[in-house]
Amino acid sequence: MNIKDLEKIFSIEIIDEELFNKALTHSSYTKENSLDSLLNYERLEFFGDSVLKLAVSEILMKKFPKSNEGELTKIRSIIVSDAMLSKVAINLGLQDFIILGKNAEKSGERKRSSINACIFEALLGAFYLTGKKSEIIEFLGKVFEPEIMDVKNNFAKYNAKEILQEYTQSKTKELPEYHLIREFGPQHEPSFEIEVIYKGEVLACMIGKSKKDAEQKCAYEACKKLGVIKDE
Repeated sequence: MNIKDLEKIFSIEIIDEELFNKALTHSSYTKENSLDSLLNYERLEFFGDSVLKLAVSEILMKKFPKSNEGELTKIRSIIVSDAMLSKVAINLGLQDFIILGKNAEKSGERKRSSINACIFEALLGAFYLTGKKSEIIEFLGKVFEPEIMDVKNNFAKYNAKEILQEYTQSKTKELPEYHLIREFGPQHEPSFEIEVIYKGEVLACMIGKSKKDAEQKCAYEACKKLGVIKDE
């Protein structure tokens, strides 16, 4: 894979290859090769996180002119989450461009969701710094379109933990409790089995790619069982 292949994915011209190579370089590579840590993606990821939030905020403001600040904030928090970023990054094939150390490569770090999310943000930072703000906002608008509409139309699925907590608080002083049953699978991509208990009863037990993901799934199933959310 080379920079031209990356250009094709984003449909945006890359004018500073050195900067983009930095955006694609994982800390395992700089450590393994005794390079300055400033040559990996961490600083660009820090900046790209802000670029992402700014871009998604602008996209949502234009897309939903009648939505209030609270609703837009909730949608944005889901869209810019690591889970969503890694999903989109992997679908785009960005994992193929990551520059890893040999040991990290062998241990399967290329497939790690968190690393793919970080690389995505670092690339957004690189595009912004090379004057491609409008192009990156247009790109993200297209890429996130189905995700944004899914969140908008099925908000309960993504916000089930908050919905369940509000429901239980309105009924009793007890809050739902989430317990980790087991963690399994490869180290670079583990799965988590979580159960949610309310008033001594196990309402649901679900598996997710992260604890947060499993808890959200549990809460959604619990809400359906309690009749808080209508079954789809």
